[in-house]
Amino acid sequence: MSHARAGEASLSIDLLAGIGDTVRLALTEDIGSGDITAGLVNPEIQAKASVVAREQAVICGRPWFDEVFRQLCPSAIIEWQVSEGDQVSENQCLVNIRGQARALLTAERSALNFLQALSGTASLTAQYVAAVAASQTRIVDTRKTIPGLRNAQKYAVLQGGGHNHRIGLFDGILIKENHIAAAGGIAKAIQQARALNSLVPLMTEAETLEEAAVALSEDVDLLLVDEFSAEMLIQAVRMTRAHRAQGGKTLIEYSGSAQLANIAQLASSGVDRISVGSLTKHIRAIDLSMRFE
Repeated sequence: MSHARAGEASLSIDLLAGIGDTVRLALTEDIGSGDITAGLVNPEIQAKASVVAREQAVICGRPWFDEVFRQLCPSAIIEWQVSEGDQVSENQCLVNIRGQARALLTAERSALNFLQALSGTASLTAQYVAAVAASQTRIVDTRKTIPGLRNAQKYAVLQGGGHNHRIGLFDGILIKENHIAAAGGIAKAIQQARALNSLVPLMTEAETLEEAAVALSEDVDLLLVDEFSAEMLIQAVRMTRAHRAQGGKTLIEYSGSAQLANIAQLASSGVDRISVGSLTKHIRAIDLSMRFE
């Protein structure tokens, strides 16, 4: 395992898998037994619509947006004016859609919901990435995602320039405080984890420098220092670098209350990664508008 990828999601995991099912659930939730209001529109009428950004943003969610129209109007023509991950400006046209008017009206809200929410995650991620650009620190996400939208949100983090932590409980071992207590100590927990599965990344949290030292002595793939003070974080980074200088592989990640206001200071410690739960937990959807001609 390369140091750059330790603790990150397996490249074999397809974050775009299952889009059809996700969209189908969203449409079922919105349409239910049928779009009553759309009955006002003659089913023979064709229409053209455009989506416009109402603010600056990093655009993300094209595959989900397209799938909404594909399921409701397979003959719809979708012409994107921007690429996935593009930075767009206020009032910029993003996409034009042509198709059956009734279907476009039914699709509008679900399609925009995906595009607005995922663009929100990508845009916030881009802000964090920009804030640490002067360092080598990576911004990574967490499992604090909206149920049913984890792959979509983690995909959005990538589009914003961030990196994925493990996808779920299945593709990495992350030993936390309660695991350590139940196992009888951090060293025992690490040893038991290795015996359990040696094929996935082995990561452990540490709440003290003493626990960090034990994790380094066990050469785990990733050491997460939880809510360390600035002084403790600098010391833990020094310990980790010394460990790697002696042939160890462990990376160090700050885990805790990382915010835009303090992210640059945290990165200046030399930490390899900072995990930010708010990327996927605190969502402010981007303001987009669909206009019909």
